[in-house]
Amino acid sequence: MVEYLNDLEIDVCRRINALSRVAAIRRFFSAVSKLGDYPAWVIFGLIVAAQQGTGLLQFVLHTGVVAVAGAMIYKALKKRLVRERPYVTHGDIVCGTAPLDRYSFPSGHTLHAIALTVLYGAYEPTILFIMAPFAAMVAASRIVLGLHYPSDVLVGGSIGAAVATLSLLVVS
Repeated sequence: MVEYLNDLEIDVCRRINALSRVAAIRRFFSAVSKLGDYPAWVIFGLIVAAQQGTGLLQFVLHTGVVAVAGAMIYKALKKRLVRERPYVTHGDIVCGTAPLDRYSFPSGHTLHAIALTVLYGAYEPTILFIMAPFAAMVAASRIVLGLHYPSDVLVGGSIGAAVATLSLLVVS
């Protein structure tokens, strides 16, 4: 199944990854990816937290639960599904930055980008005008940098949206 998906997606990966051959584009998406490791989410979280008043503790705990749940899910899936990254499987894919772990499916960066965007946006909708485009750039960076296939990003984002949405339903 994994080989079938790889074959379906490799042409799209090659086209998108070709952007990383331009040094300025590779540096830009590498910076976006590094900010998406955690620094951007901490900064956005602090901005949202500053608006919470008496709801601060709930927001902090909610963020922690969503972040940990997302990490547990994507790590369990990666360990079980063991899909190699595009640059590993296909020698013509350029690796634009070092990966945080070995396997590709699903994208943990995208999972957390979408989960935290949904969550923070529920607490402070005005931040979505910055967070939504940034989350989209994080997702794109994973393919541009040769670290993920499009399905890794789509599934990671879907899981992130589901985790955040379910958590909001439980809290409300």
